[in-house]
This record gives sequence, structure tokens and C-alpha cells, in this order.
Amino acid sequence: MTRHVSRLVPPALALAAVVATGAANVRGQAAPSSPEQSIPVFGAETSQVLVDVVVRDRKGRLVRDLSASDFEVSEDRTKQTITNFRVVALATDRASDSPQAVIAPSQSSASPRPTVAPAAATPPATGAATQSGPAVIAFLFDRLSPAARDTAHRAALAYTDRGHVSGDLVGVFGIDVASLHVFQAFTGDMTAIRGGFDRAGRQAQALADADFRSQSRDLDTDAQKTDTQIAALSTAGAGAANTSLAVASLTVQRDFDLMQSNMVSAFDRLGRDQQGFASTNGIMSVVNGLKALPGRKTIVYFSEGLQLSSNVLAEFRSVIAAANRANVTVYAIDAGGLRIHGTTEEARAEVVAMAQRRIHQEESGGRASADDRPLTEGLERAEDAMRQNPHAGLGQLAEETGGFLLANTNDASQGFERIQEEMRFYYLLSYSPTNSALDGSYRSITVKVNRPGVSVYTRKGYLAVRPDTAVPVRTYEGPVIAVLERVPRPKELPMHATALSFPESKRLGRVPVMVELPASALSFVLDAKKKVYTADFSIVARLRDWQGREVDRLGRHYPLTIPADQIEATKRGDVLFFQETDLAPGRYTLEAAVYDSLTQKASVATARVEVGAATDSGPRLSSLVLLKSVEKLSAAEQAKDNPLHYGETIVYPNMGRPYSKAAVPAVGFFVTVYTDDDEAAPPTQATIEILRDGKPTARTATPLGAPDKAGRIQQAGALPLERLAPGDYTLRLSVPNGAELVSRQADFVVEP
Repeated sequence: MTRHVSRLVPPALALAAVVATGAANVRGQAAPSSPEQSIPVFGAETSQVLVDVVVRDRKGRLVRDLSASDFEVSEDRTKQTITNFRVVALATDRASDSPQAVIAPSQSSASPRPTVAPAAATPPATGAATQSGPAVIAFLFDRLSPAARDTAHRAALAYTDRGHVSGDLVGVFGIDVASLHVFQAFTGDMTAIRGGFDRAGRQAQALADADFRSQSRDLDTDAQKTDTQIAALSTAGAGAANTSLAVASLTVQRDFDLMQSNMVSAFDRLGRDQQGFASTNGIMSVVNGLKALPGRKTIVYFSEGLQLSSNVLAEFRSVIAAANRANVTVYAIDAGGLRIHGTTEEARAEVVAMAQRRIHQEESGGRASADDRPLTEGLERAEDAMRQNPHAGLGQLAEETGGFLLANTNDASQGFERIQEEMRFYYLLSYSPTNSALDGSYRSITVKVNRPGVSVYTRKGYLAVRPDTAVPVRTYEGPVIAVLERVPRPKELPMHATALSFPESKRLGRVPVMVELPASALSFVLDAKKKVYTADFSIVARLRDWQGREVDRLGRHYPLTIPADQIEATKRGDVLFFQETDLAPGRYTLEAAVYDSLTQKASVATARVEVGAATDSGPRLSSLVLLKSVEKLSAAEQAKDNPLHYGETIVYPNMGRPYSKAAVPAVGFFVTVYTDDDEAAPPTQATIEILRDGKPTARTATPLGAPDKAGRIQQAGALPLERLAPGDYTLRLSVPNGAELVSRQADFVVEP
């Protein structure tokens, strides 16, 4: 399924979005969000949390002789009762054609299992039951510099000699800015695996990493020096003509330095966001692919450091949450090897530059002509630089999913023996949480072992949501999904939602999804010191098929920051969420929820959409869209692909609001007729009917235009309201298809 964020999606007036005034919408990009992770299996009626645990002694050796009584599990600091305990060990016989899982008998107090003979080369101390199944490991190469690429390639090849066990399934993947590359699909064929590593070593290119921060600091310093010269000249030769000319020339030079500094700084932030989202999206894609496989899965992730800007952090936390929920352990390898200069030096430079700017502003009396960027920007840039340290982002990713980070070495292959050990031997605990509510909250997990001098490696927590999800659950989505599960569903915020079908020739299942609510319904909190208002809300739209199964989920988190002088204009606007998906033919139910995290108020709205099957001939109709408003587009906006573009305008659907005869004279409508069959003549006329209580009350015909180059006939019109009494109506539009009619209809309400 694909999704596109169009111009209709709420934008960012600060961190994530800007609410436009009047009948306009909120446009642009927005960032995701929230805390940690999960591994468990949550059923509809039961909730069992599974935790896989690796334990090592002081010398780094696996501890293999623990029993259930040695473990203590706590959730949110509340001790839990272990209901099932197993020792899982995969065979390490490299000559074996297929490894076997060796599982110690359950030590559940409810139903102990009998002991059977061990079937592994190195069985656990207790008896074991056998179960076949290979270990699954995905190698993921992020964008790497040439030297790091060579390091990662050597390490990966070392795995084939020192880590691979016959029968293990290995996949090789690579990340770039736009996509995830499959260098080798999962296979046990060693020749194919080596070929995948070779392709990754050649193609895992790094983005150009120019020193933009240093350039920006140098330009700032030049501007400060020039500003000091201006101040000196102004004081020494006030009123002199030649002094005024010199001051004017220096002022232009200073302003250009500051302008270039701002440009370079902005490009640096955008570039780092782009790299960070590419990395997190790539990891998330692999995690999502692995989640359907049973047992513990492994990702070996080669990177030179994650770009975790403040905008990317929320998505990063969601990756950890998804990995833990899917029982995926990430082992991160810093392919940069030994580093002479760390990222802490970059952070220190940012702090020093910020202090110099502050001193300069104080000395200049805070003149408006100096750099007017907020001083907090320097702190943010310093914080971003600290997050670049592989020991920060990569270490957190590995630690919180139960793995480890291998860093500060040019021989990354040394970690594979340890990775293989942990893939092949671990303890599996399960418990029924005392807090059984599936409320979308994050639950922390702590595992302790009743033995001195040992280290415990396990996951750190999970999101309390149902497991039957089509796409990974991002952390901000947890509370919103819980809202969708409430009975009865809340209606605390005024909102509307719709899903539309636009069966284009190359995207027959194209479905735009929209959610709308007035900005005034949200809570805004004033920060008097910063003179800004903040809001924090999320929108999640879930699509279910006729059997009630989730087939896709779209969502976005909106942390808003609004200048105080713009708050009233903001509240007069509407928030419009717009994303797209592609669905197979069938009938679907849209369930959309808005959740205001500041007040915990929420609302749910539903709608239905039908995606038709492909036809050999004849026209196809899009959904019949009743209009709320239209807006003229710029030439650049018209060039964008959006099914709601009509000529030089964009149409905004009415998602269920009544039409008042006193306010509007007519109901506008919009439909697209698709004609892909070159042999059949396109329809030239459509029939429009008004129905009340299922019976036609009026009928008329309207001519259709000629198809455009894409085979589309876009039709718009208006239905006068003056003769319609208040009540419920249906508008139906039909076009001929041989002796039959192809129809679409939409309901609407007329008020006085």
C-alpha cells in the first residue's frame, strides 16, 4: 500500500502544523511522535506478554542454567507473576542441514510439561523438547562513506565464516533517501548471501555530508566582526559622509553573511531530517516485514550514526516500539570504526558559538540589525550533534530492543560470535499483566535475575494495543487506537471524516482519506515566557475490510506551536488531515479518531468506501464528491498529483455537514469518469437524480466533456437548494455502459 502526503495535510508553523484561517485548511508537513516499545502477543480476549532474555556472567559468557525462580519481572514497577518459562536453544552444528530449536519444558505452575531427550549439540541443563525452525537474520546497510562501506562489507563477509549456521535464513537490505533496496531476499544459500553482501558493499552510498554547521558558524562570526566594525565607525565618525557610506557598505556585507548563514543552517536542518527519516523508515520497513515470523528475529544494522534531530526523535521511538512488538532484536554496528574526533566536539563548538552570539548581542545593546535568530536554536543544534554520536542513537536502538552496539573498532566481525550466541540461546518468559487495559499507554518492563554478577539483556517495554494491526504501531498512535476500541465511541470533539475512491488506470485502488475538525475545538496552552501557544493532538484513520480486519492505518501527530499574536486567527481555521492509500477491490469501513493529548478529549467518526474491481471495458466512476468549498491553485500547486484538482482549483469535500438554504444557494458536486478503453466511445452524457426516502424526486441530464490525455472526464456542477424542503436527500449520478448504468451516489442534509 502506498500513501502520499498532499498539500492538504496540516503543515508546520513551528514543529508540525499551521492552522489556516477562515474556511481554508491546514497544510504542509508534520512530524510523528512518542515513547517506546513492545514485543508481546496481545490477543483479543487474553493478554500475554512475552519477554526474551539473554543473561551473561562477568566474563561475558552466557548463563545457561537458570530456572523460572531465578527471574523477577516487573511492569511499571509492579511485580508480575511469570506464567510460563522456557529455555530456547537453536542447534549450533554447522554440518546440520537445518537447525533445531531446543526448548526446555515449561515451568508454569499451572501445567508442567514432561521432559524429553535433548536434540541439540549444546542442550540446556534441563531436559528439552525439540522444534524445528531456523534463525532469521536481516543485514541492513544504511548510507555509508566509502571507508565505512568497506568496513561493513568485511564484517558481513566475516559472518559467513564465523557466524553462519547451516539452515539460517539471511536477507540483505540497503537504505537510501527514497527507498529500501533488497540486495538479497531471505535465503539459506551461502553463495547468494555473499552476493547480497557484495551488492550492498558496492551500492550502500552515503549522502554528501558537507560541514554545513561549520560554514554557518563561520558566517555568523564574520557577521559579528562586521557588526563590531559598524559600531566602531558609527561612534567615531557620526554624521560624516564617508563614515555613512562605509557603514552602509559594511551593513550590506553583514546582512548578506547572516542571510547566507540562515540559508546554510536551514538546509542543514532539512537535510538531517531527511536522512533521519530515511533511516528510521528503512528500519521500520524491515521490522514490519519480520513481524509475521514466529520467535526472536535479528537485525544487524550497519550505520555511521543516526541523524536524530528533534523532528525525527518521535519516529525513532516508534521504530523501537515496533521492533519490540514484533520480537525483533537490533544489533547496531558503527561502521565508522575508530574515530579520532567525536561528535561531542561538534556539540561543544555549537555551544561556544551560541555563547559568542549572546555576548555579542549584549555588547551591541541588542540592536535589531544583528542576527535575530533565537538563541535556543544553538542549543537545539548542539543537542542534535550529541544525538549523532553512535553511542547515543545506535546504542539506544540496540539496548532498548535487547541487542548491543559494537563501536570504536575497525574489526566489526568480532561481534558476530556474540550475536550468534544470543540468537541461539535465550530464556523466554511470559506473564499476564496486572494492568490488562489495552489503553495504548507505554508499559516499562524490568527483568532481574537472582544471581550476583550477571548482566541482563532484554526489551524495555511495550505499547498496550491489540496485535492485529496491518502496519507498525507508532508510539503516538497507541492512545488513539485505544480510543477506536472504546465502547461507546467518544464524541467529545466536532469532527468529520471521509474516504473516497478514484479508480485511475494505474492505481485502481487509489483512496484519499480526509479528517476535518475546527481548530477552536483543540486546547491551546500559553507559554507566557516564550509568547507562544502550544497544542498537541493526533489523528489516526483505520481502514477495515468486510470481515473487520485492519488493512491499513494512516496517522499523524501534530505538536503545534503558535505565536501568541496569531492564536485568534488560528482558532478561526480548520484542521484538514489528508493522506492516501491503495486498496484491493472490496467494501471498507473507515474509522477515524482525533485525540487531544492535553485534555485527553477524543472523537471517532466513521465512513464507508467501495473500491470496484477492474473492468475489461466501459467507464469507471470515482466517488461522487459533495463540495464544501473550492480554492484556486498556483501554477506549481496545479502540477502536483491530486485527484481533487479540478482545472486551476482544488475542491474540498463536505464530509457530512448539513447545507443551510439560508447560507448557500446550491450543493456543489464533483466526479471523475475514467475511460481507458480505446475501442469504446466515451460517454457523452450523465444523468443526475435527487432521491428522498429512496425514491427519485427529480431527474436531469448533463453533457460530459471530452476525456483528457489521461482518459479522465472531470465533471463539476451545482444543485440548487431553493426548491428542496429541509430533510435528508441522496444525489445520484449515472453514466451509460452499454445497456446498463454505472452509478455513484452521496447523501446530504438540507436545513432551513
